[in-house]
Amino acid sequence: MPYLLSSVVCSVLVSVLLKLMQRRGIDTAQGIAWNYLAASLLCFTLLDPPLASLAAPHAPWRALALLAVLLPGIFLALSASVRAAGIVRTDIAQRMSLVLSLLAAFLWFGERADAQRLAGLAFGLIAIVLLVLRPRTETPTPSGTAGWSGWALPLVVLVGYAGIDVLLKHIAAAGTPFAASLQVAFVAAFVVMMAVQAVRRARGGPMLTLSALGAGLLLGALNFGNILFYVKAHRALPDNPAVVFSTMNIGVVVLGALAGMLLFHERLSRMNLLAIPLAIAAIALIALGL
Repeated sequence: MPYLLSSVVCSVLVSVLLKLMQRRGIDTAQGIAWNYLAASLLCFTLLDPPLASLAAPHAPWRALALLAVLLPGIFLALSASVRAAGIVRTDIAQRMSLVLSLLAAFLWFGERADAQRLAGLAFGLIAIVLLVLRPRTETPTPSGTAGWSGWALPLVVLVGYAGIDVLLKHIAAAGTPFAASLQVAFVAAFVVMMAVQAVRRARGGPMLTLSALGAGLLLGALNFGNILFYVKAHRALPDNPAVVFSTMNIGVVVLGALAGMLLFHERLSRMNLLAIPLAIAAIALIALGL
């Protein structure tokens, strides 16, 4: 259980740190770049990835290359969603990506579609709709949650994280060890983001700063900590994957909601609030079907 709680806290703190970086004027794109440097170093040090496995003739390099681009792209979308839609809605959207992942599992990976998981899928789809709907009478708020970005960006996060999950399943199906695929993806994502910083600077964008470096390294530690503790939780509870899965996702939804509303005073409509228990119900039903 300590591993699970640590994973939940790390996941929510990623969103909290992004919010704080935005409030203090720290360039989040730079922070995300340095995040991948920290994550790649921690992955190499703590997981000892078997990189020799990547020399196999059927190594999924196309999927790994796509993952290297998608990871930083979705992290940037996550940052933008935290700014525009808030931590609560962003964290729920991130966790509801499991609904699309489940659909992909039914359609492409041959998993069984029993009544229980179909019910979870239905609850999840309703939660997604309630998450992005906004009352017509709602007035813009100082945090900028009104407008298209308030609903479009959480959807981008949802679809993006589902895409990452599908790619990871494809890579795992090809026989590539998880640690090796993470190592390659983190290093490649760092190269991609540093190239982005070079282009931004060439176009008159901001210079690299020490504040972004420090925040980015902390962001990477939290990002990797979320993954590491989740893996350790599965190893500590090998006979209870449903407990690990449900506790992780429900924990992030609940703690993310508390952090957003209590720390940053995020305002949600009644429809958005209703999405929280529906998301929890969806996660529980899907987990019970594992």
